[in-house]
Amino acid sequence: MTVLELIEAGARDLDAAAVAYGHGTRNAFDEAAWLVLWQLGLPLDSALDGTDSIANQPTSAAQQAQVTSLLAERIKSRKPAAYLTREAWLQGIAFYVDERAIVPRSLIAELLAGGAIDPWLSSATHAVLDLCTGNGSLAVLAALAYPDVRIDACDISTDALAVARINVDKHTLQERVHLFESDGLGSAHGPYDLILCNPPYVNAQSMAALPPEYQAEPALALAGGSDGMDFIRRLLQDAPQHMSEQAVLVLEVGNEREHFETAFAQLQAIWLETSAGEDQVLLLTREALVSGVHPA
Repeated sequence: MTVLELIEAGARDLDAAAVAYGHGTRNAFDEAAWLVLWQLGLPLDSALDGTDSIANQPTSAAQQAQVTSLLAERIKSRKPAAYLTREAWLQGIAFYVDERAIVPRSLIAELLAGGAIDPWLSSATHAVLDLCTGNGSLAVLAALAYPDVRIDACDISTDALAVARINVDKHTLQERVHLFESDGLGSAHGPYDLILCNPPYVNAQSMAALPPEYQAEPALALAGGSDGMDFIRRLLQDAPQHMSEQAVLVLEVGNEREHFETAFAQLQAIWLETSAGEDQVLLLTREALVSGVHPA
């Protein structure tokens, strides 16, 4: 079998097993390609259009057996592929991940890499906080996007912070990214000019219906209470005192925009366009927070 044939066979198996996607891929072919290429030690960005040398490269019986075993583990365990490969990618950057932290997939990564947040920043932007940092991927991407700022990154989970430490060290950012344990903003100081936050926001009904791949992740990083807004309510109350006058908060709420707007009807939010649409990530100025959450 060629590499492409091995991937196509794997995709058929994944489809037949009805596994769930969303941890870096959106369909069976891409998931199979990830696992096959990783197992064979081939570039994950291969074209795989049937004309390139990698797609047509023959595989040995031993290689086929290794791939079959990995795909079988993906199907049986229902773990995200990233937990099996111990690697996830955001904006072309590789990150280590394991079951101690959720698989990084924040849409905020797009905004950092594409400069969509930059219009709200200035030469006075010196301090950034990545709140609920998980495996530290957004902190690393922020450090790469803004080489002249200091990055604080915190999480309530010491397990997640241990994974974040691996990634900060992997990208040699020890001098610029400071990791610390914090329940929300409790141990944060600031003032920060930019706060990034991909918090637990999944509402209780959705949590109960999550497929096994998502249940394999730490619930602490996903569950947001009955309407998904438990952590966010506390965050928006506390945030202004940790922000500089011109600071902004970039917040991901996934599919919870309706719950967000119900909970914070008076808040003037700016919704940012991402590959998933304009209803997943929002930006709040400190002024909007003070007037909308802390009215006089």
